[in-house]
Amino acid sequence: MNFQDNIPLTYILYFAGIFIFSVLINSILLRLAKTLGIRNNSEMQTARWSPTVKPALGGISFFMIFLFSFLFIGLSLGNFSSYLSDKKLLGFLYTVTLAFLMGLADDAFDTRPLLKFSTQLICALILIATGTHMKCFQSDFVNYLLTVLWVVGLMNSINMLDNMDGITTLVSMVMITFFISEKLYINEGLNPQAFLCLSVLGALAGFLIFNFHPSKMFMGDTGSQFLGVFLAIMGIEFCWNVPVINSVNLPVHFPVKNLVLVALVFILPLTDTTTVFINRLAKGKSPFIGGKDHTTHHLFFKGITEKRIAILFVFIGSVACLLAHYVSASTSLNMYDYIIYLSFPLPVFLFLFLNTRIRKKVK
Repeated sequence: MNFQDNIPLTYILYFAGIFIFSVLINSILLRLAKTLGIRNNSEMQTARWSPTVKPALGGISFFMIFLFSFLFIGLSLGNFSSYLSDKKLLGFLYTVTLAFLMGLADDAFDTRPLLKFSTQLICALILIATGTHMKCFQSDFVNYLLTVLWVVGLMNSINMLDNMDGITTLVSMVMITFFISEKLYINEGLNPQAFLCLSVLGALAGFLIFNFHPSKMFMGDTGSQFLGVFLAIMGIEFCWNVPVINSVNLPVHFPVKNLVLVALVFILPLTDTTTVFINRLAKGKSPFIGGKDHTTHHLFFKGITEKRIAILFVFIGSVACLLAHYVSASTSLNMYDYIIYLSFPLPVFLFLFLNTRIRKKVK
């Protein structure tokens, strides 16, 4: 059978193989985990939602599968040397590896925030140097500056979203499914980017068995930093750099379509991070110190179970990504159309934000 002739079936078979591989790896890691990766100090317990001590090893399986897939894809193309000479792919590999190593060090040694920030900054600079950066603004300086802010911001945002069983795993799966569907829609065929997305999606699906409430394992900073830079790269490719045809008529070039795509696809991590920043700064607290004040926590305080919160976030993310697909596929949207599409993320933000500001009445 020629896999090029049946791309959806190829994707399904590849995903199934990665899923099984992920389940096996995480099962082995869970059996081996006695002290490695377990976070048990008082500082971490104030930041962790779960009151029990669990291994934070999920991110190791993410990177192992990514690396295996990266090498497998290169070998299957038949021209491995040409594959490795692709600057963007190498930049991709370097940044996810650096993010993984930094997260691993943070899980093991509780590294200083400055070291973490510096590593995130280096990740952004590597991406820019290897050709992965925003191209939606006319000024290169603006594009580079916003790329740095986007990469560093999203790596921290995904890290902060990892505050309750299954939330970051499920939200990331929804976003990656959107990226894969975009590849299928434009019919680019079998390409490395799509297979890398499939690999991470399969890795997350296998990990979810151990991470859904009640979880047996956390992804840790190892996983959240890896996912943060991976999603940042995909966001640049599929949201920020989507070509705009028949753009909105404005006095200056302004990427309205790209901003709407970002608002839809990344609605949940952006909402949670923005809410936490606003609330902590309003209380005179550092927004970078962990706590149980996220949007997910406040939903739980209002009586919604952890499983239902996870289902709610999947529903919100899925609807947002479905709308994002229509925005991405459309070539003649006007300003009123964009306002209509924004009518979904704005109420979601207000709902989740205001829920953190409203105290439950004590009877």
